[in-house]
Amino acid sequence: MLRVEYGGDIENEYADRVHKQRDSTMDDFIRFVSAGTNEPRVDAQIAAASACLERFTDRFNACDSAGMDAELHFPHVMLSGAEKLEWKVPGQHPGNFFDALKATGWSHTRYESRESVLVSQDKVHFVVVYSRRNAQDEILSTHRNLWIVTLRDGRWGIALRSY
Repeated sequence: MLRVEYGGDIENEYADRVHKQRDSTMDDFIRFVSAGTNEPRVDAQIAAASACLERFTDRFNACDSAGMDAELHFPHVMLSGAEKLEWKVPGQHPGNFFDALKATGWSHTRYESRESVLVSQDKVHFVVVYSRRNAQDEILSTHRNLWIVTLRDGRWGIALRSY
């Protein structure tokens, strides 16, 4: 603890308050960044979050933007490189999104792998590898992303996608 050698009780009381405030702030920060890190890896959380990803991709393959939105949490954040895009409300997919995708030869998207890399009671981080494929099931492109699925108000939804 910091002690002031020259000033008596007032300075020592002030130093005590500063020290306690700093300790409290640090304790709050440690609690925030370590929330859930001591919890066991829970298969039920992974399964529920994975089911959300499956539903999202099913709706994506059906070209159903509203159905995709139903599997997202809002605000929804997407990161591409250092660029951030935030959708505050549903209904933000461009109207020509699926037409533009189909123009590339796209027919459907398939998960190649999905690995949970960080799990807590209300959040699962996945490294997702998926491929975009044509009608002959040939790979057009492969993508590796980080997606974060969170439990809010009793519902699992995708909160962040990083491309």
